[in-house]
Amino acid sequence: MTEPTNDQPPPETPAAAETPADPLAEATAKIAALEADMAKTKDAALRAMADAENMRKRAEREIADREKYAVGNFAKALLAVSDNLRRALDAVSAEARAADPHLAKLAEGVELTERELISVFERNGVVKIDAAGKPFDPALQQAVAQVDAPGHAPGSVVQVFQPGYTIHGRLLREAMVTVAKGAPAAGIDTTV
Repeated sequence: MTEPTNDQPPPETPAAAETPADPLAEATAKIAALEADMAKTKDAALRAMADAENMRKRAEREIADREKYAVGNFAKALLAVSDNLRRALDAVSAEARAADPHLAKLAEGVELTERELISVFERNGVVKIDAAGKPFDPALQQAVAQVDAPGHAPGSVVQVFQPGYTIHGRLLREAMVTVAKGAPAAGIDTTV
């Protein structure tokens, strides 16, 4: 008997179809992919840690600022008390003090109270702005008038109506001052 002829090639085995051409190349590609994933994960972790550290530092700064400037509104309210103590002392002349020993004692008590208040301000970072005779600084002072002031440099503070204060270097209240006028610029007619 003759065997039937089959013109079709024999079927391939499944193991032969899945066998890689180069197992080393495939392993190297997998290692490279895993290393790339690991690098991305490490970068993301480092960025997250840096963000957390930045947030921690920012929170610490905000807490320190809050502690530093928390008394700002309270100190600003007490500046009116300081102003009134100074006005009371300025209202009593040296002659009136000399003539009345009770008035002298009262003025001395007000002076001691004023000094203690200023001492408390300074211990808490509230410092008086020394403006008299210095150049006008619009960041720290408010000019309420401009006057002719012979003997004073143009733009300098002639008189302080209300002292200004800073708290830890930040403006708490601007000084209200009178500023010396400058000489008219040459060649400009200022007559009307």
